[in-house]
Amino acid sequence: MPSVIYTASDGSEVTVTGYPGDSVMETAVRNGVPGIVAECGGSLSCATCHVFVCPSSVESFPPMEDLENDMLDGTAVDRAENSRLSCQLILHDDMDIRVQTPETQV
Repeated sequence: MPSVIYTASDGSEVTVTGYPGDSVMETAVRNGVPGIVAECGGSLSCATCHVFVCPSSVESFPPMEDLENDMLDGTAVDRAENSRLSCQLILHDDMDIRVQTPETQV
């Protein structure tokens, strides 16, 4: 089973076991992880599931597509090189990844 370590902007961490095929966003919402608002429910029409993918986890995911890239221009906290929308990050068997949530999503 994949696991995701969510690090909040204050440094606190929550580790959650996810399900293959679910997104990092779905896993966070299902487990009450703070810092992921997910207003659109994963339909790629908001930027309230913005995360910073830790360098050790970047290669675990395919490159972002154009629509995700465009949506990241609307984040509440400035995007960075490792910014992604967690609704677009799909978990696979035996993944161990780390993401950091921004200070705010709205």
